[in-house]
Amino acid sequence: MIHWEGVMPAVTTKFTSEDELDLAMFEKNIRAQVEAGVHGIILGGTLGEASTLAKEEKETLIKTALEIVGHKVPVIINIAEQSTKEAIAVAQNAEKLGAKGLMVLPPMRYKATDHETVVYFKAIANSTSLPIMIYNNPVDYKIEVTLDMMEELLECGNVQAIKESTRDITNVIRLKNRFGDRLKVFTGVDTLGLESLVIGADGWVAGLVCAYPAETVAIYELVKAGKINKALEIYRWFMPLLELDISPQLVQNIKLAEVATGIGTEHVRAPRLPLQGKERERVIKVIDDAMKNRPVLPEYKNLKSEV
Repeated sequence: MIHWEGVMPAVTTKFTSEDELDLAMFEKNIRAQVEAGVHGIILGGTLGEASTLAKEEKETLIKTALEIVGHKVPVIINIAEQSTKEAIAVAQNAEKLGAKGLMVLPPMRYKATDHETVVYFKAIANSTSLPIMIYNNPVDYKIEVTLDMMEELLECGNVQAIKESTRDITNVIRLKNRFGDRLKVFTGVDTLGLESLVIGADGWVAGLVCAYPAETVAIYELVKAGKINKALEIYRWFMPLLELDISPQLVQNIKLAEVATGIGTEHVRAPRLPLQGKERERVIKVIDDAMKNRPVLPEYKNLKSEV
C-alpha cells in the first residue's frame, strides 16, 4: 500500500566516467532524499535516463534502492516501454523484485488513440497488484489522458494516482472536482509546484529535488501546514533553478545542480552529452547564484497546521 502524498523525486541515474553505474553516488543521493523527508523514490523515469539503461542495470538500481531505503519510503518504478507486452513484463518483474508501486507513461513512439491508451493502461494494471500512478504529460508525450479516460481507468482498483503535467494548472482542480479522494493528484511540473499544492494537489513528483531535497520537502510541508508565505519565500529563491527542469536538457541541468550540492556527478550516458559553451555558462550561473543565496530553512518536519 502506498500513501499517495508528499514529495516523490524522480531520481537521476548516477554513472561513472567509464559509463558504468555509480552505485556509491546513487546511495549518497538516495540517503540525502530520505533524510530530507521525501515520501517516495521513483526510479527509471526520463530523469533517470531509463531509455539508455539495460534490463540488468534497471534491476540493479531497483535492488540497490530497496536495500538503501528499506521500509522508510516506497520505491516506485517508471514504466515507459515500447510495447504492451514489454510494459507488462517490466511491471511484473518490478513487483517480483519488491517495488511498491508503478508510474506508467502512455505508449511510447506511437500516438495511440484514447481507446488504445486506455486499453494499454488497463492491461498493465490488470497484470499486477502494485498500485499505479498514471503519468499525464501531453506536452512531451503527445497523448493526453482526459478526465473521461481517467474515469475508465479507475475501474482498475490499483489505479490510484495521476502525475499531472499538462502545464494547465486548472486541471488539478478539474481532477479534484471530478474524482475527489478516488484519485490522488501530483503535480509533475517543477515551476508549478507550490501553486498546485496550494490549490489541492496531494503531492509533487519533482526534478530539482534531486539536488535540493530539503528545500523541496520544506515547501510541501509548509504549504500543507498553511504557512504559505514561508513556503513562498523558499519558492521564489528556487524558481530560477526549477526552470532548469522544463528543458530538453533537464538531465544535464539537474546533474550539474547535484554536483553543486555534493550529491551527484555530471556524467550522463550518450547520446546525451555534458552541456557546452554559452548554455553551460548560463546554467552554471543560475546554480552559482542560487548557491550564494541558499536560504536557511525553517524546521519543516512535524509542523503544526495553521489551517
